[in-house]
Amino acid sequence: MDKYEKFRAENPLFIYRSFDITEKEDSVDIDFVFSIDGLADFHPGWSFPKPADISIKDDKTFSRLAFSLGLAEIVSYWKAVCAPEIKIECGHLSPEQVKWWKKLWFMGLGEFFYVNKITPDRDGFVNISSLPEDDFSSADTNKPLSGCLVPIGGGKDSALTLETLTSAGMDCKCYSINKRCSISATVETAGLPESSLLTAKRRFDRSLVALNEKGYLNGHTPFSSVVAFSAEITAYLNGLKYIVLSNEASANESTVVGQEVNHQYSKSFEFESDFHDYEEKYLRTGAYYFSFLRPLAEFQIAKMFVSHKKYLPIFRSCNLGSKVSPDIWCGECPKCLFVCLILSPFLGMDELTSVFGKDMLNDPEMLNYFIELAGQSEHKPFECVGSIDEVNLAVSLAIRRMRSNGEKLPLLFAEYEKMGLYHPDTIDELNSQCCGSYNDDNLLPDEFKTILTKEMERLL
Repeated sequence: MDKYEKFRAENPLFIYRSFDITEKEDSVDIDFVFSIDGLADFHPGWSFPKPADISIKDDKTFSRLAFSLGLAEIVSYWKAVCAPEIKIECGHLSPEQVKWWKKLWFMGLGEFFYVNKITPDRDGFVNISSLPEDDFSSADTNKPLSGCLVPIGGGKDSALTLETLTSAGMDCKCYSINKRCSISATVETAGLPESSLLTAKRRFDRSLVALNEKGYLNGHTPFSSVVAFSAEITAYLNGLKYIVLSNEASANESTVVGQEVNHQYSKSFEFESDFHDYEEKYLRTGAYYFSFLRPLAEFQIAKMFVSHKKYLPIFRSCNLGSKVSPDIWCGECPKCLFVCLILSPFLGMDELTSVFGKDMLNDPEMLNYFIELAGQSEHKPFECVGSIDEVNLAVSLAIRRMRSNGEKLPLLFAEYEKMGLYHPDTIDELNSQCCGSYNDDNLLPDEFKTILTKEMERLL
């Protein structure tokens, strides 16, 4: 019996026991209790900033939002044993909602299942039961809403969104989960006051780590769904109409060739559409959730981003580097390498080294990641990286520029040529196709489409 089946047999029940809301003058705390029956109890929590003149006392809509955030959180703890049943003791889910959550967890755990060599049945991997009814599911709200909430992660995508919207005169607040130097720096560089950054504090129960150290299952979860539900709460507390993500069309590509295994599933348009529908049917705050950069590919975003050079010294996208303070580029992971590659057509070698603090393109330790990013392996790196075609276009453009300038190719680019991947005759056509592309699978309201189109015309 493998670990997956063993843990499921030994731990058949996961329980979402409760959520508790505590209102303070300028914040709201939400505390959750989850249990793997007979094995462990978990007590994660959140603290959200709120205006002092707003009260959520007896606010059933807020209770619904808090309950839903707990549903987004439980998968991180459930995955330790993958219990065949989830029992929800603090709220009601309709059959349609159960189906929605099962799809999110199944698709969002695609990498987790793949890496742990688990092949679950899509319908039968978990059964979800809940209360027959609750007192908050049917509550409606009619709060007037205006303005934008822009989640900021410190990377190039959210910086580009914020810069473009503020330059167009849109009223923007920024949202972050916990605070990092690159997030604060992005807001400041965009010319916004510190008060425009609304930071929620997330408390992760580290007793889960103790289980992982004992051999219980671990792996990637759809964290961007947690961002979605927590951003919904922040928008609701602050009366904001639009929740403006910065996910791109490239996030739709599967990480594993030929399989539905996408590291970025909860950044995909499929999830965006599903969440948009869930908000309208079940959360019903009136907020409008969409990604401003959805029509664009990573390559287009990189080309537009580098025109705003003021962000080059301060942006960060490294998951490993985000765990230290101040956050850094580690210069050793596939995410760092991808960002370096996608910027390489537009920045010289000295500029790239200055941005990342390291010459990754001449580092032999990066070769395996480079091969994966270029599509010469079974799967891309399990990171938030762009499409294989974009990587190949970026590398080819950089090689051509270096050749025309008489520069020596860095190690990784020389290897690219040796592998027979450099095809100069097709570069211009591919570049034109990519820069002119506009993915119609998006949810942009008309005024945002107009802003993005004008910026594309100006920069591309």
